Amino acid sequence: MCGKALSMDDLRNVAWHKSSYSTQGGNCIEVAANAVHTVPVRDSKDPEGPALVFRADAWSAFVAAVRSGEFGTV
Repeated sequence: MCGKALSMDDLRNVAWHKSSYSTQGGNCIEVAANAVHTVPVRDSKDPEGPALVFRADAWSAFVAAVRSGEFGTV
C-alpha cells in the first residue's frame, strides 16, 4: 500500500503511457510515471476503469526483475 488512497480525480491528472512494444491487439497496460511516490497501472482497454497503484520503489524493483530475466520469457 502507498499509505494514501488516490481518487479518480488524482488519476485523471496523470500522464498515462503505453509501451512502444505494444501492438493494436489490446493486451496492454498503461503506466502513469508522473504520480508522486506511486506508479498507477491500468488496463489500456478500460481507461475509465480501476487502476492498481504501486509504491514507486516496489515498481522499480519489479521492472528491474523483469529486465534481469528473473521471470523468464513469455
